[in-house]
Amino acid sequence: MVRALAILLAQLATAPVVSEKVETADHRLVDLKTFECRDITRSTVLQRVCYDPAKQHLIVAAHGAYDRYCGVTADTVERLLSAPSMGQFFNQTIKRDVTGGRYTCPTHERVLRS
Repeated sequence: MVRALAILLAQLATAPVVSEKVETADHRLVDLKTFECRDITRSTVLQRVCYDPAKQHLIVAAHGAYDRYCGVTADTVERLLSAPSMGQFFNQTIKRDVTGGRYTCPTHERVLRS
């Protein structure tokens, strides 16, 4: 058992680091290498939250689809992650149709190609 665990850890340590990319609802391929991602298990609305604090970009997997939001402060993300109902906070504070596009990302950003 210990030997199997040691082999598994050695394989993980030597495995190449592959950057994950996700396609968002606006059909952009976003590389998550600069994002800190958290899988969400306590929400029926959100499955994953990824945040890049330097750019203030938020990627959210909600109802199985990724969407991106720009200009989201770290404080807003912390409030989202600590909210009693993450889905309710997201729907009332961040979601595009409720905020009047407050967190809409510029359309002139460079699109990553795979």
